[in-house]
Amino acid sequence: MTGFAQSGGNLICRLGFSFEISKNANWGIGLPIVTEVYPYSSAELAGLKQFDIIKKIDGTDLKEIASEEINQLLNPADKQEVVLQISNLTKTDHTLLIGKECKRRNAISEDQLVTAFSMLSLESTSERKFVCPFKTTVTPNPVNFQQFRTFGFAPIDENNKELENAINQAIKDELTGKGLTYDNYGPDILINTYYYFDKNPNYKGKSMVVIEKEQNFRYDFSRNEMIKVPFISTSAAESEAEYILQFGFKMVDNIFLPGRVIWECEANEFLESPFQIEDYARIHVPLMCMQYPYVRYTRNVQYKVNKKNYNYTGLNFDVNRLEMVAKVDPNSPAAVAGIRTNDIIEKIEGFSLDITAEDATAAYKTFITSTMKFRDSETRFTDANGFTRCMYWDPFKYTQVADAIKKTKEIAPFSYLFYFAPYINTSGTNACSFNLRRGKTKFEAIIRPDIRSELSVTIE
Repeated sequence: MTGFAQSGGNLICRLGFSFEISKNANWGIGLPIVTEVYPYSSAELAGLKQFDIIKKIDGTDLKEIASEEINQLLNPADKQEVVLQISNLTKTDHTLLIGKECKRRNAISEDQLVTAFSMLSLESTSERKFVCPFKTTVTPNPVNFQQFRTFGFAPIDENNKELENAINQAIKDELTGKGLTYDNYGPDILINTYYYFDKNPNYKGKSMVVIEKEQNFRYDFSRNEMIKVPFISTSAAESEAEYILQFGFKMVDNIFLPGRVIWECEANEFLESPFQIEDYARIHVPLMCMQYPYVRYTRNVQYKVNKKNYNYTGLNFDVNRLEMVAKVDPNSPAAVAGIRTNDIIEKIEGFSLDITAEDATAAYKTFITSTMKFRDSETRFTDANGFTRCMYWDPFKYTQVADAIKKTKEIAPFSYLFYFAPYINTSGTNACSFNLRRGKTKFEAIIRPDIRSELSVTIE
């Protein structure tokens, strides 16, 4: 469920987060759990975090409230904000004031346009999915994970000191980021790690039949990008893998019932080629830890990566009449440039905006097909919608790409969203020219956009 505020008449408002009702006895059972906080939203600015437990809304205790009533509490028609009482691993109770973000129903934001025209710049904007073969186990006891505030590590194997210190550091970075405190002298949680990598004794050799396999990708937080990995699909037979890898760690109760495993995550991978355990931990510990303290899936976790880098001016366009400004975000570059709601945009960087949404959509589909020849096949991937021919532009064909965009008059005006990219704008400048009309007065506004970087990695 999405945290929407007032939704009625000609306006739609949001609070900037999604939630679900917890069925997890270890984390906020029966209460709303924040599953996603949207970048640049009022919720993010207020400090709301993923997996926060919402205990009260405007002073109303949610323990005995039905889920449909929660939505009503988040939709106060007579208020511009809501007050949430939040609980997490850091604090038992604290309050956040989250304001509404409202706009006309027919307004389309630059954030939405970037997604709609992502094939113009897959290098900076894409939505992708991948699955990790994780098995996550939680204690069957109704233990509240909020009782555990500190953690430490079991003694390391001195023969693998460098590797184990690297693994422990990766885990330490994630858990401290979640609000736990490192204490290796008397911790509430004692962490045990284990790992294994070797040739697969059941490997039957490479098939003589040549099959074009889809490349496997995982998200690497340390590099902020999707990377190719030599892992075989979770649906593949073990005999197809030349190597096998196991990696996992346990969180052991060290205070209430010493020795009890309260949480454990283990990965078992099939590989086509060798892969370093240290690299595996660096990439996968952040992904594994996304299920602590709130476990949603016990096996084969699917992740979605939504990445957007785009020019933000603060303009919202009328979806029924694209040349009309439906809203200008307060204090945005467009507002600073003097643009107002209901102004008419005649041209952007010399390209006419006298087009319909239907014309733009049709031209965009044709553009995708006709420009495949300018893409680099070595970068091919499948996006979250299942489109298998996603590829970055070939760096040697940037000029042809820019020319093809300019010639497609129905989408050329919106290329300003990626004007910082050399395959869109070869001039190297990022100031955008807008020709507008207000009543009978015509004027030009030079907008210097903010380059926004949005990234969300969520469990589906």
